[in-house]
Amino acid sequence: MFIEKVKKLLQDALTERNDLFLIDFSVVGNNEIKIIIDGDEGVRVEDCMFVSRAIEHDIDREEHDFALEVMSAGAAAPLTLSRQYPKHIGRNLGVTTNDGKFEGTLTEVNDETFTLQWKAREPKPIGKGKVTVSKTEKIAYNNVVEAKVIIKF
Repeated sequence: MFIEKVKKLLQDALTERNDLFLIDFSVVGNNEIKIIIDGDEGVRVEDCMFVSRAIEHDIDREEHDFALEVMSAGAAAPLTLSRQYPKHIGRNLGVTTNDGKFEGTLTEVNDETFTLQWKAREPKPIGKGKVTVSKTEKIAYNNVVEAKVIIKF
């Protein structure tokens, strides 16, 4: 019953702020609640505070002892939902699919697929040496095993 109440409060908060969405929700141990959120424009500390307060303020601590942690998915976390991809257009992704591994710049997204582009060195069709060619791969979300933003400094 406690978990259902938390889920309802969380859903209400995310309905109120439809730019935020749930990545992961878990309750472990002695009511230790862990919530990971993301947003269409990223997640700020204020967004985590909003979700936390929406849950905390409607649960009686005298009745339920709990710990609550609300956090963003993080820059190094894998992309798990298609909704996370649009904000990363122009960034480099490392993607493992059922067909292989790809690394390139995210250039396009739609409801079912996304497109990566990169440059590769390949042997010349005629003669010795190599030539730089542009490569493009359209990948279906349901074919992705893991996708991560590659952070370069």
